[in-house]
Amino acid sequence: MDKRSLTERDICTKFILPAVKHAGWDTMLQVREEVFFTKGRITVRGKLVARGTAKKADVVLYYKPNIPIALIEAKDNKHAVGDGLQQGLDYAETLAIPFVFSSNGDGFVFHDRTGLRGQKEENLLLDQFPSPEELWRLYSAWKGLDSSAEALVLQDYYDDGSGKAPRYYQVNAINAAIEAIAKGQDRVLLVMATGTGKTYTAFQIIWRLWKAGRKKRILFLADRNVLIDQTMVNDFRPFGGAMAKLSTKSKVIERSDGNEIDLALALDKKRRIDTSFEIYLGLYQAITGPEERQKLFREFSPDFFDLIVIDECHRGSAAEDSAWREILEYFSSASQIGLTATPKETEYVSNTAYFGEPVFTYSLKQGISDGFLAPYKVIKVHIDRDVEGYRPEKGQLDRDGEEVEDRIYNAKDFDRTLVLDDRTKLVAAKVTEFLKESGDRYQKAIVFCVDEEHAARMRQALINDNKDLCDENARYVMRITGSDTIGQAQIGNFIDPESRYPVMVTTSRLLSTGVDAQTCRLIVLDRPVGSMTEFKQIVGRGTRVHEDTQKFYFTLMDFRGATSHFADPEFDGDPVQIYEPGEADPITPPDTGTQTTDFEDGDQDDYTTEPPTAGGEEVTFPPGDGDRQKKVYVDGISARVIAERVEYLDANGKLVTESLRDFTKAALLRHFASLDDFLRRWKSEERKDALVKELAAEGLPLDMIARELGIDLDPFDLVCHIAFDRKPLTRQERADNVKKRDVFGRYEGKARAVLDALLTKYADDGVFSLDRTEVLRVPPINSLGTPVELVKAFGGRDEFRRAVLAMSEALYEGAA
Repeated sequence: MDKRSLTERDICTKFILPAVKHAGWDTMLQVREEVFFTKGRITVRGKLVARGTAKKADVVLYYKPNIPIALIEAKDNKHAVGDGLQQGLDYAETLAIPFVFSSNGDGFVFHDRTGLRGQKEENLLLDQFPSPEELWRLYSAWKGLDSSAEALVLQDYYDDGSGKAPRYYQVNAINAAIEAIAKGQDRVLLVMATGTGKTYTAFQIIWRLWKAGRKKRILFLADRNVLIDQTMVNDFRPFGGAMAKLSTKSKVIERSDGNEIDLALALDKKRRIDTSFEIYLGLYQAITGPEERQKLFREFSPDFFDLIVIDECHRGSAAEDSAWREILEYFSSASQIGLTATPKETEYVSNTAYFGEPVFTYSLKQGISDGFLAPYKVIKVHIDRDVEGYRPEKGQLDRDGEEVEDRIYNAKDFDRTLVLDDRTKLVAAKVTEFLKESGDRYQKAIVFCVDEEHAARMRQALINDNKDLCDENARYVMRITGSDTIGQAQIGNFIDPESRYPVMVTTSRLLSTGVDAQTCRLIVLDRPVGSMTEFKQIVGRGTRVHEDTQKFYFTLMDFRGATSHFADPEFDGDPVQIYEPGEADPITPPDTGTQTTDFEDGDQDDYTTEPPTAGGEEVTFPPGDGDRQKKVYVDGISARVIAERVEYLDANGKLVTESLRDFTKAALLRHFASLDDFLRRWKSEERKDALVKELAAEGLPLDMIARELGIDLDPFDLVCHIAFDRKPLTRQERADNVKKRDVFGRYEGKARAVLDALLTKYADDGVFSLDRTEVLRVPPINSLGTPVELVKAFGGRDEFRRAVLAMSEALYEGAA
């Protein structure tokens, strides 16, 4: 057997894995091959969507399931033994793996990222591969684990037998939290972007601590009833009878699989606590409040809980005088884990001051890059009244016949203190126009308004603009706000991928956090967003990918300039496109290039509380409008869209004006330093389609780009023309040149007929893989004979392949 003729896979199977097994690794439990750990970035090009290539580690070694400690990058024997090391180190950093090996089947190069061994890198023979125990001893020393901490770290994950496994970043987060607590850290912060599975991550952390007997009584806190209920019947379901909700209200909740579950309650009607449970889930508004009688948590002894997990901990626990902080400090002896998508850091509020620096962070930007989260486009709409302001004419009367105060009103006033009804109708019209032009008027959409009253007017305007669909079903447009019980009852239907209605919902803040709207494709901002924290939460409503409904990206339509937060260094997820239509422009972006505060004063009424009198900063909102300032309604004041600009984020995150052609050119020039560099790569690739696939995997699908630009060119000519401004030849012109040079002069009969037919096939369809015998089965070539007969006409498979590759070279002969 010639070792150098073997594929990478053969080298792995015949040499690497036997060496690993010989060292004592259990190939069934500790060894996984071809581990895909990302999904592949979703790239949006106009209306076209493509997935990049998922990252794959050749071999990952686990001391126990979901505790990866070593990675092997394999190469075929034509490579040197250490050629895979750089790639392996890159993957190991992502996967938080300390030991990296590279091999070509002759031996290993061992890189120790812990720095605990005498040598950072060492060459090993095949029979010198380290054992699991040897690497685990190094791992434990690197992590600073004593025997007690080690026992906790090795506690099993929950496995339901379905094959569901946590994603790589969830494994990193879970292990980081467990290791921190095992070493005695009692305040732990995890930062994970919205849509990345914080609740499932929390479940696995709690499960392992609970099963290990380290944490026997546990409290999970959140600020929305829907979060508690769905958590109990889905992610936390394995806790079974050990789990109960701190509530007096009995509920039957539908699971994601359609089954209905009765929630167990830990409170009776007199709000007395049943202390026999081990896992308690609670709405923090339900167990505390401004008055002493509302502080239900004081019914527990301060040392009752061993562990408290706070979901979305940016919403209150960070502030020193918040309700959550009061609970946390009361149970100060418990280990406390904060989960958040947006760590809060202001002059007055700090998560890190309380919890310390995050032990793990997974950002929106990383989630989009890995392909687990959806990228997004941004449409920025500027309305003249917002930009120029509005000053009433002398003696201008409002709807009630009272004179309007003479001053200049700006965007902060509109819909908060002054209402221009035509402005509301204009926003609704633009949203409707977008849905119509998109071709899908049933895509789920959330419209964020200034307050409940504004949400009601926006609902009415959208209903009038979509009368036809509202006639079919009255739930096509609905308002979902804190005091609207009918609307609130529809939250489940809105977030259910199987439920068509409601389609569009208007709200102020109820849907800005915590609602898992997997199929939401359009988010409309018609209110200011004062803080980066809230802005990230709103963007997070659309970042979930839903492959079953082909939801791979979403659109953010901004009428209030809220997307200025994209320019803030704190923002970590770049939009794929920013479009600012002018007055006469369509609201949908043109198919051009793409890439990928605390509350304002005013309405804060979108948080359901239990009981209604419960308190807490940012969450106690009376139903309805309360005593807020009376609004002034002015009719007959026109509003129109102004400004026109299409902007995209370049590779450095800067906004530039750029078309699809310009974007493609810039991306190609990053890939190929010069025309000579491209020509060298093209000529060195025996199979031209390999280079085309490489570009497609990096977000440059040349065939799709050509269709979008209306250019019918060979990928070679497309690159030369767009990136290097060379005059292109059509495929037909290239085929004709080959015929003129009589490249096939030495072939006769069927062989010559096959080559002529293949050349015609290239000119018509741009087929690249002409050397594959499968092409002999397609019309009209199959009419010349069977594949076996046609290959025999060339003198065999190798001769056929040589002839076709020579033709491929001839097609590009003279290109410079």
